[in-house]
Amino acid sequence: MKKGMLSYYLDYYPGYRDKETMKVIRHESLGIYVYAKPKNKRERDFNDAMAEKAEAVRCRRFEAIVNERYDFLDKNRLKGDFLEFFRKQLPKQNPKWEYVYLHFKKFVHGKCTFEEIDVDLCNRFRDYLLNARQLKHPDRLISRNSASGYWSTFRGFLNMVYKNNLLRTNVNDYLDKIEAVDVKKDFLSVEDVYKLVETPCDIPVLKTASLFSCLTSLRISDILALRWEDIVDYSAGGKCVHIITQKTQTEDIIPIGEEALELIGGSGTGLVFKGLRRSWTQSPMKRWIRSAGIDKDITFHSYRRTFATLQAAAGTDLSTIRSMMAHKSITTTQRYIKTVDTNKREASNRISLTRKKEA
Repeated sequence: MKKGMLSYYLDYYPGYRDKETMKVIRHESLGIYVYAKPKNKRERDFNDAMAEKAEAVRCRRFEAIVNERYDFLDKNRLKGDFLEFFRKQLPKQNPKWEYVYLHFKKFVHGKCTFEEIDVDLCNRFRDYLLNARQLKHPDRLISRNSASGYWSTFRGFLNMVYKNNLLRTNVNDYLDKIEAVDVKKDFLSVEDVYKLVETPCDIPVLKTASLFSCLTSLRISDILALRWEDIVDYSAGGKCVHIITQKTQTEDIIPIGEEALELIGGSGTGLVFKGLRRSWTQSPMKRWIRSAGIDKDITFHSYRRTFATLQAAAGTDLSTIRSMMAHKSITTTQRYIKTVDTNKREASNRISLTRKKEA
C-alpha cells in the first residue's frame, strides 16, 4: 500500500457464494494494515497486535464455513457413495426399500455420489419408475401404485440423507408425488374363509398363519416375528398381542379372541409360527387357495383386508376397526372397508321410481 503499509486479506479456495448478492467471493479485505518495514519496537508491536487480530478474523471465518454458514459441505462427504449409504439402511427398513434401492442402482448404472443428487436427477428417476419393468418379471411393467409406493419411499430416504447432513438442500421439497390410482383389491368372504378352514394345506404352519391373520389383521412381517412372550393378558380381559410393528416401528396392542388362541395352540415358547417362510406366501399359498376353489387374487395382505371387511359387515364401528388395525389415519381404514359400506347400500334404495301406495 502507499506510505509503506501492507494490507491483510483472506483468500478463499474454493470461493463461496454470498447468499445476499449471489456473487462468488474469492477474496475479502480485512481492513487491517501493518508496516511493511517496521523501524522500531513500537511499529513491531503494532504489527504483532494486528497480526493477532487478522488471525482471529480468519478463525471466525473458518468456523463459519465449518458450521455451513455459507452453505458449505465437506467436499469428501459430497463425493461419498450415495448408493453405499442407501444399501446400509436396508436391514433397518421394510422389504420395499430393497426394491427401491435396486431400481435406483439400475437407473444410475451402479454409481452415484451425494453431490450428484439434485432435483433433475430425482425427477428423471421418477420418470424411470413410471416406465420401469419388474425386477423379478422383466416382461412386465411395474404398476402405477407400485411406482407411487417406491417413489414415496425414495423421497423419505432423501429426507433421511438431508437430516444426516449429506445434501446441501432438502431435494424432496421440490419433488411432486406420483398419484396412486384406485384398484379393485380382493378379500375373502365368510364363505371363502370357511373353505380355507376345510381345505388341507401342504404346509400346515402356512394355513395356521393365514387364518390367524384373518382373525387378527396382523401383517406377514409381524406374523413372522411374533413370539409367545408377545401374547399377554389384556387389561379389558382375555389376551392381546403387544408388539412393535415391523412396518411402522410403533407399539401396538391388538386384542385376540379365544378362537385365534385355540388356532395357534394356546401357549408355547419362542416363535409362534416356527419354520414359516415369507416365500411360502407366494406359489405355495396360491396353490392352497386355488385348491379351496377360490378364484380371487389373494395375497397375504388380503387377510388384513378380510379382517376389516368382515368386521365392518358384522357391524363393528369404524373407530374400533381402526384401533384394532393400528391405523394412524381413519382414511386408511375407510379404504379397507369401502366395499362393504352398509350406509351406501341403504342409501341406494332411498330413491325410487315407484310411487308409494297411500295407506
